[in-house]
Amino acid sequence: MRRPSVARVRALVHKEIRQLFRDPKTKRVIFIAPILQLILFGYAVNTDVRRVTTWVVDHDRTPESRLVIDAFTASDYFRVVGTHDDPASIGRALDRGAARVGIWIPPGLARRVKAGESPAVQILLDGTNSNTATVAQGYAQRIVNQVAMEWAQEGVGNATGTTAVPAGIELRSRAWFNPSLESRVYNVPAVCGVIVLLMALLLTAMGVVREREMGTLDQLLVSPLSAGELMLGKTIPVAAIAMVQLTLVTVVGLLWFDVPFRGSVAVLLLAAVLFILAGLSVGLFISTVSNTQQEAFLSMFLFILPVIILSGFLYPVETMPEVFQTLTLANPLRHFLEVVRGVFLKGAGISDMPVQFSVLALMAVGGMAGASRRFRRMLR
Repeated sequence: MRRPSVARVRALVHKEIRQLFRDPKTKRVIFIAPILQLILFGYAVNTDVRRVTTWVVDHDRTPESRLVIDAFTASDYFRVVGTHDDPASIGRALDRGAARVGIWIPPGLARRVKAGESPAVQILLDGTNSNTATVAQGYAQRIVNQVAMEWAQEGVGNATGTTAVPAGIELRSRAWFNPSLESRVYNVPAVCGVIVLLMALLLTAMGVVREREMGTLDQLLVSPLSAGELMLGKTIPVAAIAMVQLTLVTVVGLLWFDVPFRGSVAVLLLAAVLFILAGLSVGLFISTVSNTQQEAFLSMFLFILPVIILSGFLYPVETMPEVFQTLTLANPLRHFLEVVRGVFLKGAGISDMPVQFSVLALMAVGGMAGASRRFRRMLR
């Protein structure tokens, strides 16, 4: 097998780039669509819980009960949308979707606080959205504990003026890497990886099939180009475009969403090269088994959806069943997302993530080798 000619590969790369950018629509898809997708996903993929609609029933009507309600509304996590005297109104509000959280303060709250007893406040949650309910429950528990601690420190207690509520242990927590616990800081770097994989698959899988449908692939086959040169000419432009897209979406993520970047650019670029090569190998394989652009697009969609679900982008891998956790080990997107989040948020290097880099390297080399054999077999 002859060695690829640099001149022939360069000429084919030049031809592919001119063909890609000849159509103005392709330019918009390549450069504008990823930025719009990043902005859209950056705002839409948001698991933060803010201003949850809350229904309040206060049967105590004392300064202490109003302090509890004010603590909820001042936190910006809860927004009171209605009050009533009937406890059953909470159930009706949850049923019709008027509120997601209900707070019932029974009578005698102030009396029990002053007597040094432990008062009860009931929180009812709409569990149809388990994530919102779980997060809201945690916020409510923290607010109630904070109010109780303030009462203890201020000496709200019996007639002797000494508190009967034990101060307990004061919890002071601090989140590393994402102090404000904003979901966009966690999600935006991952969106970058998803967009790059999507565009790499789209351009590679559709490119070869488009040549076949237009009849120009036969012209390339009778040219002096070998199968290896043809494959290089098809993949190098896409790899370069994918790197440009990664740069664009990274800059937008840093400037628009104010996502921190604490790691090394070189580490991110190395991981990106390995990840793009793995994605290109899948795109080449799809192009060899598809006869039409529609078939290639459907095959790509069949591949990309499980890859995103099993990557940890939407759901943590640790919460998946063990079988699916094992399947994620063969997912290049999972390893790349771990690298991207580690580089962006933790400033991690290659030594901190040897498994992820090793798996990406194996997938890149093995995937391209397998795709090359399949590609050469298709051209025979």
